[in-house]
Amino acid sequence: MLTFQPIIFFLLFSLTTITSVVTATTTAYPTIPGTSDINADFSDDVIQTPTPIRRETYDNGRIIDITHRYVTGGMPVFDSNNGLERFLWLPSSMKNGSIANNSEMKIATHMGTHVDAPGHVFDHYFDAGFDVDTLDLDVLNGAALLVDVPRDKNLTAQVMKSLNIPRGVRRVLFRTLNTDRKLMYKKEFDSSYVGFMRDGAKYLVENTDVKLVGIDYLSIAAYDDLIPAHHEFLIGREHILVEGLKLDDVQAGIYTVHCLPLRLFGAEGCPIRCILIK
Repeated sequence: MLTFQPIIFFLLFSLTTITSVVTATTTAYPTIPGTSDINADFSDDVIQTPTPIRRETYDNGRIIDITHRYVTGGMPVFDSNNGLERFLWLPSSMKNGSIANNSEMKIATHMGTHVDAPGHVFDHYFDAGFDVDTLDLDVLNGAALLVDVPRDKNLTAQVMKSLNIPRGVRRVLFRTLNTDRKLMYKKEFDSSYVGFMRDGAKYLVENTDVKLVGIDYLSIAAYDDLIPAHHEFLIGREHILVEGLKLDDVQAGIYTVHCLPLRLFGAEGCPIRCILIK
């Protein structure tokens, strides 16, 4: 007498295995806590394309992305009312017969979340080669303090004194009224943004151990003290400026920061990906 139990067991096991492969998430594209796995039907009759999920946090909120997303028309450009214009092209497209999609990008180096090198405001440093490829990754990565500053004024020496940043702190990210006003989400440039005045930059350089300075708009320096404040920070080539940080809904406190610029030889600035880790 024939028995079908082994065959049925095998079929059930195979079906379970296939289903787990189809619905399983990967470490590169994890399921966000509180959401379900994406199910894809790979039958001959139905082809479903899963919808990508864009995240601001990872690993249950332990990793926080503080980099602004580059979106045409949705990001300001310094001294412009037009915002970020088209920056991405697809000259090689699979829809047009190419074997793969290959994009090209053209974008200013001081757009969005980015880093400044000394050659940005000192021409002799630019000529000497002090570009983003020479920036110290040790300064760009490590323990960092996120602080809220008074919302009614620029970052002056008096404000710096009031923050009382302890000696030994090497990295500080300053959250200002810029975040409250959501200036990085408006395409029109706003010259009334909060930034460092020259005396505030001088005080930080001379009275703290801070080497990485981050802020939440396109320039670390207030519009009325644009070049003098930059000079105070960059003349000694010991300070690294990260501008345009996304600090919405992040609690003030101590984090580990990781900021990595591209190795653009000869570039005085560069878009940068920055994250905080609790």
